Amino acid sequence: PELEKGLTQLLTNLSEGMDKNHWMNLYTSVYNYCTTSRAYSAPPRGRSAHSSGANFAGEELYQRLHQYLQQRMKTLLKVAETRMDDSLLNYYKKEWDRYTTATKYSNHIFAYLNRHWIKREADDGKKEVYEVKVLALVTWHKYLFTPLKTRLTNAVLALVEKERNGESVDTALIKGVVHGYVLLGLNKEKPKENTLDVYTKEFEDQFITATEVYYTAEAQQFIASNSISDYMKKVEKRLVEEQKRLTTYLHPSTQTELIGRCEKVLIDKHRDLIWGEFKGLLENDKRDDLSRMYHLLSRINRGLEPLKDILENHVRDKGTDAINAVAREAIVKPKLYVDTVLKIHQKYNSLVNEAFKTDSGFVASLDKACRRFINDNGVTKIAKSSSKSPELLAKFCDMLLKKSPKNPEEQEIMKILGDVMLVFKYIEDKDVFQTFYSKMLAKRLIHNTSASEYLEGQMISKLKQNCGYEYTSKLARMFNDMSLSRELLERFKGNHKDVSGVDFSVLVLATGSWPLQPPSTNFTRPKELADCEKAFNAFYTQQHSGRKLNWLHQFSKGEMRCRYFLASKAGYTFQCSTYQIGILVQFENEDVQTFEQLLIATQLTEAALKMTLLSLVKTKVVLIEPKNIRFTKTHKFTLNKKFRSKRMRVLINVPVRQAQQKESDDTGKQIEEDRKLQIQAAIVRIMKARKTLKHGNLMSEVIGQLQTRFRPKISIIKKCIDILIEREYLERVEGQKDMYSYLA
Repeated sequence: PELEKGLTQLLTNLSEGMDKNHWMNLYTSVYNYCTTSRAYSAPPRGRSAHSSGANFAGEELYQRLHQYLQQRMKTLLKVAETRMDDSLLNYYKKEWDRYTTATKYSNHIFAYLNRHWIKREADDGKKEVYEVKVLALVTWHKYLFTPLKTRLTNAVLALVEKERNGESVDTALIKGVVHGYVLLGLNKEKPKENTLDVYTKEFEDQFITATEVYYTAEAQQFIASNSISDYMKKVEKRLVEEQKRLTTYLHPSTQTELIGRCEKVLIDKHRDLIWGEFKGLLENDKRDDLSRMYHLLSRINRGLEPLKDILENHVRDKGTDAINAVAREAIVKPKLYVDTVLKIHQKYNSLVNEAFKTDSGFVASLDKACRRFINDNGVTKIAKSSSKSPELLAKFCDMLLKKSPKNPEEQEIMKILGDVMLVFKYIEDKDVFQTFYSKMLAKRLIHNTSASEYLEGQMISKLKQNCGYEYTSKLARMFNDMSLSRELLERFKGNHKDVSGVDFSVLVLATGSWPLQPPSTNFTRPKELADCEKAFNAFYTQQHSGRKLNWLHQFSKGEMRCRYFLASKAGYTFQCSTYQIGILVQFENEDVQTFEQLLIATQLTEAALKMTLLSLVKTKVVLIEPKNIRFTKTHKFTLNKKFRSKRMRVLINVPVRQAQQKESDDTGKQIEEDRKLQIQAAIVRIMKARKTLKHGNLMSEVIGQLQTRFRPKISIIKKCIDILIEREYLERVEGQKDMYSYLA
């Protein structure tokens, strides 16, 4: 009776406390009860009467404790059956908290029983015998929880639904009840271990189902009366709420199933509608909504795949439209062309970085789109060649790297060159860029118009990083030649002072490193220049025996002082080409020259003479009679003695558009010829390694080897194969269709 009274106090009035003596008396009562021998029928074999009596006492105490706890549960159940909803939950939680707390203390009181009789029974394999604290939970589960579980779960789910509807609820109450489900999950095979069976079966399954039903209905209603953008905001908010719900009162094991079910109901079931909104958001640049869509769709399997294709097509169309709008102007204005491309790339690159978190799939879509519209657009269609893009890019680089008062500061140019390399990355015909860039670099170096040697070096370094050493090796050797030429010129001037009164400079450049063609015309040099060349030839032959100098007058230039002007007694200094000097000196003795006279005197071809005279006429240094620029042999040219200029030094070496176009056309033809040689070299390399190869495989390998520089056309590869067969590098294998064999 004393022990029962003490247990009742613990279970009902624990808050009033229990003094130490009373506690010790209860513990002693358990000890005495278990150690007192009791007479009963003959003891089992192998056990003494004393031990059997103690055993019986332990079992009796255990059974009486079990009966007491059962009775207690029945009392609580009777009260609980009168409660509903929140009242039931509050009562259940209050009694659960009191019961589990009291159980901890009770377990200490019955420690002797736990250590001896209960342990021995468990070791002997007897089931349904538990430590006192476990027995208390088993009894609660069977006699109180089981009858109430359906009502409890429904009441909890009702509170959760109220919370989802925006009502304020007691989350601590939900947490307390749900935590009880977890603690009641006992492993009967290993009573000390806890399982989630009760939590999963009696609460989580119903909770997940209720969640799916709730959000299915909500999603349908919301979409029917709101935009997809607003729906995505709603979904984002709901997912945050469910995550908070997990941390507030649910077991962590629920996370995967709960969030997965929410994603399925709220996102996956409506993904077609969300996908359909993507293009409109791109058109209107709704970055917040795009970012939200990315985060939501990234949660479901293959949710982002259609978006990547839509983005690619959108960027391609916008890029194509932007270039088409300026195509007529951009085809002759490299800066406009490159700025238009960069504007599109920068816009969508920032979109991919910000809204799509630099996702590799979206980066790849952006790259594909840029590659398509850069290599195929209005400008390339007007030019009827995809090679126009790399040509314009090379010309833009030339503008940046050439001396000009309009150019920005060095740091700004470095940034722009970095942007240029972004465009360069997408260029398919990198060999075209290389050819034009090397020609323009050669002119900058020859004419000393390069803005900065540092910037030139940085650009070559960037190209080397993108395309490798071989791509830039000739460019690097060009700089080396310039350094060697300066040293050579210093030695020449040390031995020869002014020859014929001319300040003469020369550059000696290696034929294999510089993209310079031999002159296409003869040219009779003025005597002063001929004397300088003769002196340098003698000097160079003495320095380097066995080498031959070829003079490239088409790239040469000089300054010519003239004093024949009526408006200026001091005269003007003309900065002109060597061909222009050759023409102007013909007016030394006669003020009027016919086209035919100039043709004979200079030995220039008609085409070269026409281009040179055209530049002199356009700068008004020479007057023409009759006044049309379709020159004939009878046209007369007169020095313009009324020439005026605000500057004392006048640049008359102005390139003529026809000459520039001819140079571009010639470069294009040169590129085509170079490509044929590269294709043939690739075929020979492949066949030398493989010995025999099918036509299709040979095509694939040739394209694979060359695609980093340009994408070879199938028709050109076939022609190159035929050329190599004619030259007996290859042969067709008899009896085998489309099979080639290498001839050593």
